[in-house]
Amino acid sequence: MYNVAISIYSFLVRLVSPFHKKAKLMIEGHNETFQILREQIDPKSKYVWFHVASLGEYEQAQPMMEIIKKENPSYKILLSFFSPSGYEVQKNNDTADVVCYLPFDTKKNAQLFLDLVNPAIAIFVKYEFWYHFIHQLYLREIPVYLISAVFRPNQLFFKPWGDVYTKILRYYTQIFVQNEESKNLIQGQGLNNVTVMGDTRIDRVIKIKEKALPLPVVKKFAKPKNSETTLVAGSSWPEDENILISYFNTHAYLRLIIAPHLIDETHLKQIESKLKRPFVRYSQATEDNILNYDCLIVDNFGLLSSIYQYGEIAYIGGGFGAGIHNLPEAAVHGIPVIFGPHYHKFLEAQELLKNGGGYSINNEVDFNKILKKLVTSPQDRKTAGQKASEYIYANAGATQKIVSQLAL
Repeated sequence: MYNVAISIYSFLVRLVSPFHKKAKLMIEGHNETFQILREQIDPKSKYVWFHVASLGEYEQAQPMMEIIKKENPSYKILLSFFSPSGYEVQKNNDTADVVCYLPFDTKKNAQLFLDLVNPAIAIFVKYEFWYHFIHQLYLREIPVYLISAVFRPNQLFFKPWGDVYTKILRYYTQIFVQNEESKNLIQGQGLNNVTVMGDTRIDRVIKIKEKALPLPVVKKFAKPKNSETTLVAGSSWPEDENILISYFNTHAYLRLIIAPHLIDETHLKQIESKLKRPFVRYSQATEDNILNYDCLIVDNFGLLSSIYQYGEIAYIGGGFGAGIHNLPEAAVHGIPVIFGPHYHKFLEAQELLKNGGGYSINNEVDFNKILKKLVTSPQDRKTAGQKASEYIYANAGATQKIVSQLAL
C-alpha cells in the first residue's frame, strides 16, 4: 500500500509539473540530486545527514547543525529538503556542506542515496517518516534520529490497522519528542526509544532575535504617535488578510504591517485592492515618506523575523488553511500572538493559549473582539506579551540536550 501511494504521488507530480511551478522545481531538483551527491560528497569525510520537509522544519534543524559544526568540526553536514519552498531558499545554506532534494521514497532511491552519502548518522525533523530511507539506515546500522516530533492520537501509527506505520518508529535509534503526551503514545505501542526533549526551534528563534536587523523605516512607521498601535501580520494568506484589513480600514488607531506568505505581484495587488487607507510597499518606503502611510506591505523575503521587534501585537497566518506558520518567531519578542482555528497540530499554539500569550480566532467577530481588548488595554497587551516571552525562554535548551545524546 505504501509503495503504491508513493508511486501514485510521484506520477501525479510529474504529470502536473509542466503546469505547476513547485512541481516543476521538485522534478528538476530530483533529477539533479544524485549528480550533486556524486560531485560534492567527499567519500573520505564523515557526514551528518539532516532531512527536513521545508522551511519550518529547517528552522528546527539549523541550531543543531550549528552546534555540531562547532563542537565536531571533523563532521560535514548534508541537508536535504522535500519541498521546493525550502530548498530554493536554502540551497546556498552557509552551515551545510551539501544541499539537495530528497528523491521519492523508493527502495532503489534510498539504496543509491545512502551508497553515495554513507552518513555517520541521520537526523529527520518533526514529521518525516520515509519508510525506505529509514529502513535502509536501520539495515546498515546507521543511527537515525527523529527530533522535535509531536504525535497525536489520530495519527496512523495509533490506529488498529496502523502496524505497518508503527514499524517505521521501531527503526529510529531514538525519537526526541516535544511533550509527554507524544512520549506516552509511543510507549503505548510497546516502544521505549523515545525521550522528551522539547522543540529545537525555540533555540533558533532566540538566536534570530539576538541577531535581529535594525530597520529604520519600519521603526519610524511603527510608533509615530502614542495613541496608535502597530499590528504585524506575518505570513498572511488571503483568508487572514480579509479579516485583518476589514478591521484596519475602519479603525484609525491601528497601524498595519503585512508580510504575506506569498509575495508575487498578483497577491500584492489583491492586498492593495482591499485597503481603504494609505499604504506603501516596503520597496518604495523611505524614512522621509513613511509617515504618510498607515499600512506597510512587505514585498520581499527575509525581514519578517526582524520586523516583529517593532510590533505590539502579532497575527500569524495560515490558521485558516493547512496550519499556522512560525509562532515562536513573533512570541520571542514579547508580544501577544493571534492565529486562526487550525492550531491543534502545533504544540506551541496550544501552550500559548494555555498560558495567556496567544489567542485563537474562528472568524472576524473573534478577531475584532480580541484586537479591541489588546489595543484598548495596554496592561492586558503587556501581560500577554510577557506570557508569550516566558513560554519561549522557559522551553529553551532542547538543541544542546539532543546533541549530547547523538552517536557522534
